[in-house]
Amino acid sequence: MNQILVEDQVSLTIDNDEISSASNEIDSDPDPFELFVKNGLANIHEYSMEDSILRKSFFSSMGQNPELVKKTKIVAIHKNLNSSLSGKARAQSFRIFSKVVADKCGGDANVKYAWYGASRDEICEIVMHGFSWCLKAAGNRDCCRHSISLSPAKFSFDSVSSSAVDETGLRHLLLCRVILEKQEVVTADSNQFHPSSPEFDSGVDDLSAPRKYIVWSAYMNSHILPCYIISFEAPHLIGSKGLLEANTIKPRSPWMRFPTLISMLSRFLGPSDMASLNKQYRHFREKKISRPQLIQRVKEIAGNQLLAAVVNLYTNKNKELQVSSSTERPLCN
Repeated sequence: MNQILVEDQVSLTIDNDEISSASNEIDSDPDPFELFVKNGLANIHEYSMEDSILRKSFFSSMGQNPELVKKTKIVAIHKNLNSSLSGKARAQSFRIFSKVVADKCGGDANVKYAWYGASRDEICEIVMHGFSWCLKAAGNRDCCRHSISLSPAKFSFDSVSSSAVDETGLRHLLLCRVILEKQEVVTADSNQFHPSSPEFDSGVDDLSAPRKYIVWSAYMNSHILPCYIISFEAPHLIGSKGLLEANTIKPRSPWMRFPTLISMLSRFLGPSDMASLNKQYRHFREKKISRPQLIQRVKEIAGNQLLAAVVNLYTNKNKELQVSSSTERPLCN
C-alpha cells in the first residue's frame, strides 16, 4: 500500500487498485506551509532545475553525516519573492550594500550562500520583518543578541541541528545570501559585539576552514538576504557527536503538491481530461467543492490505475534523487 498527500491536505490512499480518501487525517492535519504562502513565498515546482540544484546542495552539504542523509527527506522548497514593500526594500538594500562593499574591497564583496536554522515561526518573522535583536531565552525571557550565526553552504548539517521541529514533524532552514567582506576570527567564548577594528566587517570561527559565519547585529538586515526555505523531515539530533534518535512525531505520509500531481498526470492524460482536472482544483481553491469531492473527481478523471502508477513513479524518483544528491558536490558557494 502506498499513501500520498497532495497540496491542501488532500490525502489519497492507494491499496491495489482502490483509492479512498482519508478524510479524518485531512481534517486534523494542519497545512504546514500556510504561513509561507500567506507571507508571499512561492512554492518551487518539483523537478525544476532550481529545485534540483537546491536539493543536491542541501544533501551534498550533509555528506559528512551519511546516516542523517538516509533519514532526511525534503518535503517542500519555497522561494522568497520579496514582494512586500519591506521585502523589496531589504532586497534593494542588499544590492546597494553589495555594490558599495565591492567597490570598497576592490570589486569583491565576498558574498556567500549560508544556512540559518530556527523554528518555523522565527523563520516566518525573518521573512516578514527581517532579523530581530531580541530572542526568546529559557523561561520565555527576552534577550538581546549581538550577532547572527550562519553555517557555510557546504555545512547545512550544523544548521539542521539548530532547527526546531514544528507540530507537523517538519524542520525548516533558511538559505541566505550573505555579504561577508573582510573577516576576523571570533572565538566561541568571545564577548565581542562589533568588529575589533575598521579593517574587519564580519566574523568567522576559522579563517582557513570556516564552520560559522558571524554577522554583527548592526548589519544583519543589510548584509543577509533570505532566499529560500527548505522544509524537511529528519530525525532528532542529540549529543555533541550528532547521534541520531528516532523522531517522536507520528509518521507522515509522502508529500506531493497538487501542481506536481497535475504536471505528472499531464504526461498521460489528454487535453480534455487535463482541463477538467485543473477546473476541479480551481473549484476546490475557490471553496466551491470540498476536499472529499475533489478526491473523488480526481479518481474519476485519472482512474485508480493511473494514480497508483504516478504515486509509485513519484516515490521512486524521490528516492533516486536523494541517493544521487548525497554523492554530489554542493552547487552553491
